[in-house]
Amino acid sequence: MLFIVLGCSVVFALLVVEVVHRLVRRFTHSGKMYRPGQVFAAVLAAQISLSAYPVDAPITLHALGIALILAGAWLLSALISTLVDVSLSRIRTDVTDNRHARRVHTQVTLVRRLVLVVIGVLAVGAILMTFPGARAVGSTVLASAAVIGAVAAFSAQSLLGNLISGLQIAFSDAVRLDDVVVVEGEWGRVEDITLTYVVLHLWDDRRLVLPTSYFLKTPFENWTRTQSALLGTVEMDLDWTVPVEAMRHEMRSMLEGSDLWDGRVSVLQVTQATQGFVRVRALVSAADAGKLWDLRCLVREHLVDWVQRQHDSALPQVRTRAVNAVRRVQPQSDQHTDARVFGESADGALREQAFAGPKP
Repeated sequence: MLFIVLGCSVVFALLVVEVVHRLVRRFTHSGKMYRPGQVFAAVLAAQISLSAYPVDAPITLHALGIALILAGAWLLSALISTLVDVSLSRIRTDVTDNRHARRVHTQVTLVRRLVLVVIGVLAVGAILMTFPGARAVGSTVLASAAVIGAVAAFSAQSLLGNLISGLQIAFSDAVRLDDVVVVEGEWGRVEDITLTYVVLHLWDDRRLVLPTSYFLKTPFENWTRTQSALLGTVEMDLDWTVPVEAMRHEMRSMLEGSDLWDGRVSVLQVTQATQGFVRVRALVSAADAGKLWDLRCLVREHLVDWVQRQHDSALPQVRTRAVNAVRRVQPQSDQHTDARVFGESADGALREQAFAGPKP
């Protein structure tokens, strides 16, 4: 009879969960609560059924109590996650100016994770309190709480520091989800922020994982701190004969025909003219970092092609000038100061006689 009542109560609880799930799914389009709801309802129905009958099974009832605590913590976590997902789904990040939306997503995500950690700690504490031995040891634990707290604080100093840093990041607005940052010389987008670490999705699909305390101690570049729109430069070293005005009009025409340009900034200037080259800098703007990178590459390729086709004389050149050396003519020596070893001078005649030998 007990097993029949137990089975019927469990089946009835599962049917109730199924009905509630269909109603919730119609409004939230989320099924996170379905599985934990089934487990919680089945365990609760089993415990009520066993408690209604005088059954001498304390171990079974204790196990059901522990299972009920775990299922309740699971269901509560799923409920919080569902509410958060529904709230965040109404705050869209796929818009042009999504700075406020990304800020809300970052804060709500970190707070949700903190609440889930607290629920897990409370569940473990509730399970320990179901054991009589844990209550007896409670006074001893409280007596040595100062020592344990000091040891735990020293051992978990780094972990606690990262936890505090995570909360500071969430509410200081220093870095948010989907922010474009440059860290350790790497360009990437913030993919995930937890209470202890931050995951960056780099441009080449690598992931850079950094502790949250890094962003509070080390300087880094945040390209989308105030807005998503950015400016970018393209620099080229060309010959002095480059037609700057024609090059400026060519770049403007190219930008007006590109979907990557947001129409804000289009500037081409000569920023340096030293030695054998002039440096031309193009300044352009785009709606976000990804479009800006592609736009810079497009401008660079187009201008290089334009110079090659239309003004190849403006390509970088190295000029050399050949200068004929002037031959220096030594002045002729005075005829009275002959430098010959054997000659017409008195000393030369004596040497000639000495080396010529006796005359025949």
